[in-house]
Amino acid sequence: MLPAFSLRPEFGYCTTQYAARPPLFHTFLAMARYVTTDLHGCLLSFQCVLEEVLALKPSDELYVLGDYVNKGPDSRGVLDYLMQLPGRGFRVQCLRGNHDQELLDAARGRDKLTWASAADRRLTLQSFGVEDAIQIPERYLHWLDALPYQLDLPDFVLVHAGFNFRLPPDKMRTDYHTMLNIKEFVFDASRLQGKRLLHGHVPTPTAEVQRSVRTKQGAISLDTGCVYRHNPELSHLAILELDEFALTLQPNIEPPYEIARR
Repeated sequence: MLPAFSLRPEFGYCTTQYAARPPLFHTFLAMARYVTTDLHGCLLSFQCVLEEVLALKPSDELYVLGDYVNKGPDSRGVLDYLMQLPGRGFRVQCLRGNHDQELLDAARGRDKLTWASAADRRLTLQSFGVEDAIQIPERYLHWLDALPYQLDLPDFVLVHAGFNFRLPPDKMRTDYHTMLNIKEFVFDASRLQGKRLLHGHVPTPTAEVQRSVRTKQGAISLDTGCVYRHNPELSHLAILELDEFALTLQPNIEPPYEIARR
């Protein structure tokens, strides 16, 4: 179990649904590869699934597909948690999401925080203890600015939102705005050397994600809208273990917070 960032049980129970196997199976794996996405400030839910359910080990690999900030209650806490894991020996690779880019742009003075409701912006800034994005400490901006847009594994391609498969191959993999923002695309595995695509960005009902995993679709969205705590079709954090293709769904256990309904 991870020794830092202890869970606060008064905020909810750490309960998880399994798609394919009991949790103790994780204990016997020499190495597991996990992918998740769209944390949106849901620190307690993320901690719970890593520490209590999966019992993440230094030999495991964790890939997170972006959108660490905005909408949820503890954007800064999520960044702190992710930033300290490699220093404690954990193998973590984080990608860039559109909300991470938007916060970075606002903090650098390139844009205003106009991408979300007033309540969403207030929660984000409060988590950093500032009144304006330009006051966010530089260490967070440096970390966000170093995040890659995509990652190739031997058997999967990882990206936050997706690709425009109608573009020529060289342009498709350098169209960074699309990688962060596209909401619909027609998947073409031949453009990714036959690899499956894992992405997030658009909240997808948990039942639909379960079905995509069960049928091993070529492109699978893992954004089950954890931050939308009042929506029973969403309100979960999805983590996919790649080698067993086992899906874990962690319910949102954050303390009450205001969010625009989806």
